[in-house]
Amino acid sequence: MILVTGGLGFIGSHTVRALLDLGEGCVLVQRRAADVPADLVDERVVVERADVTDRAALLDVGARHDITGIVHLAGSMPWPPGSAEPVEATRTAIGGLLNLVGAARAWGVARVGVASTIGVYSGLAVEGPLREDLPLPMTSPHLIPTFKKIGELLNDHLADATGIEIVNYRIAGIWGPREPHGPLFFAAPELVHAAVRGTEPDLSPLHGPAHAEDALDLCYAKDCGRAIALLQTADRLGHRTYNVASGRPTSNAEIIAAIKAIVPDARVDLPAGGSGRRTWLDIGRLQRDTGYRPAYDTERAVADYIAWLRAGNER
Repeated sequence: MILVTGGLGFIGSHTVRALLDLGEGCVLVQRRAADVPADLVDERVVVERADVTDRAALLDVGARHDITGIVHLAGSMPWPPGSAEPVEATRTAIGGLLNLVGAARAWGVARVGVASTIGVYSGLAVEGPLREDLPLPMTSPHLIPTFKKIGELLNDHLADATGIEIVNYRIAGIWGPREPHGPLFFAAPELVHAAVRGTEPDLSPLHGPAHAEDALDLCYAKDCGRAIALLQTADRLGHRTYNVASGRPTSNAEIIAAIKAIVPDARVDLPAGGSGRRTWLDIGRLQRDTGYRPAYDTERAVADYIAWLRAGNER
């Protein structure tokens, strides 16, 4: 069975669904009690309540289940920022990652996948595709990419030292059903929610004003989950780091046009302008090693998300 940390979360739930579709069973490790979504109610799904920072509790999970792989999607960073004493919060965050690698070694697990982020590319003054082999700056503008860079370096060391295949997932801007953040990082989720509510979008949580021409690599959550599942189950991988993305930039204008094709009177227009910078994650490695192809273009993603919300789901 594949152990998935954060398996009932946003990306985790879509990853578990994709693993089930590939014929795998899953053990979902959650720090807090949570309801199992209807699409994950399956005899091949087991939910264990444990904290990955508790080494004994984590090892106990492996004593009850035959764990053959690990997908680590729970946060490996002090979150929310400033919520705990910083030194101990850092120790706890990194300790959870080390516990999982230690558990993998104890259980004889050959492959561990760990969530990283598109944010590790922040600070690169490049246009066009962002490839995994680009040299990254040592600085980071935010706590999340800071700890993801630390994690990638640790994973590379631990892979060499232990012989375990540890794979970093550099995940793009993910949106779709169960999205928890709203417009914290980009506008697309709130544009769809506003159209379904019949209101104007509240984009105040964004770090700056949103414009129609702003674009980034947006990957629909179902595609993201399938990509991660394929990376976990592939017979052979040729690299330790993979971009998990759509492989193209999507602008707010494209999102708005797709929304208005379904909700013509949606009040989701944004002012013209933007940085004009267009970058995206190159997914050539992912495609070559797993056969992954995105199934959701902008129009299909927007239609699916609107249908999900109209069915009574809050997010």
